[in-house]
Amino acid sequence: MSGVLLWVSCGPKENINSLVSFSCRSSSGGERTQKRFSGISFASGTSAFSSAVAATETSRSSEERVYEVVLKQAALVKEHKRGTKIALDLDKDVEADFNNVDLLNAAYDRCGEVCAEYAKTFYLGTQLMTAERRKAIWAIYVWCRRTDELVDGPNASHITPGALDRWEQRLSDVFEGRPYDMYDAALSHTVSKYPVDIQPFKDMIEGMRVDLRKSRYNNFDELYLYCYYVAGTVGLMSVPVMGIAPESNASSESIYNAALALGIANQLTNILRDVGEDARRGRVYLPQDELAQAGLSDDDIFRGRVTDKWRKFMKGQIKRARMFFDEAERGVAELNSASRWPVWASLLLYRQILDSIEANDYNNFTKRAYVGKVKKLLSLPTAYGFSLLGPQKFTKMVRR
Repeated sequence: MSGVLLWVSCGPKENINSLVSFSCRSSSGGERTQKRFSGISFASGTSAFSSAVAATETSRSSEERVYEVVLKQAALVKEHKRGTKIALDLDKDVEADFNNVDLLNAAYDRCGEVCAEYAKTFYLGTQLMTAERRKAIWAIYVWCRRTDELVDGPNASHITPGALDRWEQRLSDVFEGRPYDMYDAALSHTVSKYPVDIQPFKDMIEGMRVDLRKSRYNNFDELYLYCYYVAGTVGLMSVPVMGIAPESNASSESIYNAALALGIANQLTNILRDVGEDARRGRVYLPQDELAQAGLSDDDIFRGRVTDKWRKFMKGQIKRARMFFDEAERGVAELNSASRWPVWASLLLYRQILDSIEANDYNNFTKRAYVGKVKKLLSLPTAYGFSLLGPQKFTKMVRR
């Protein structure tokens, strides 16, 4: 249940073969073949690449380990602001970096089409962003979706750790300006323009590795790290593109923490919504120690009976998810004003999934909690109002 998010949940899966492909060694003996796309090179080949976070000392808590990544990304943004790292000109024409502007624009357009088809609400929200930011967010969305499809798509049963190693090597090539296809080219151009660190991307791949080998989580510390891998990383990828408001006095670290919190909250919501679905796949994404403290076990989940113990347990899980949403809210106002709408839309819609679980009397075994189309549409103006005025001012205005 990797459930990768980009401020919203993904829709129905696209055929993995249309989005993900691995290049193989040439028949002549493993040499890398080079092609060119818009002034940067394509590369094909394979090699293993281990995750940096996975190698971190296990004695530290997951939050401490993740915070190191937050600090690294925040420092990169600060360095960029001082002009000592990456020269970023948001009005720069793409032709300055790529010889074939038409092919590059076609790559971004294709990313936009995928986003529009599978994340309609989010795609609509991106229309308020500047053209450059919008295209960059589309490119990140598509990479996240392709990565998620590796373990959650129609061909997931054929994915091996070696395939993920190759996908990580491919990621390194993309960051070094050697994309393999049009989707990669869009991402490669994006990371060349914005101060995006590669570590969150690698960590998302590590989350896919976790899904291949792990179906239980002993405690929330383990679950937190998994949620960071598959969802919290998206916030760290996106904030450098979405931008921080020029008038913001908040620290970069606090803004990235809020983005991380939204990813954690969304993934926890996914987990609570999909308990029954995951159980039918033999997976339990709930802390085992907390289940035991509530007098519950995996067998209770597999039986799928809503009891008073289950209701009490679920109330605690929902309360924790809402605490992460509360933390996320504090950072949305610090984003660039044109980038706030899709983030508020995601936050409000996912909060309503928790409401739906409660409305279903905590039956997430046989009833799927969801937000209907009418509620989704009604949430969009609210999210837009929040993005312009903030929750308190907008709510006061509506109540007058």
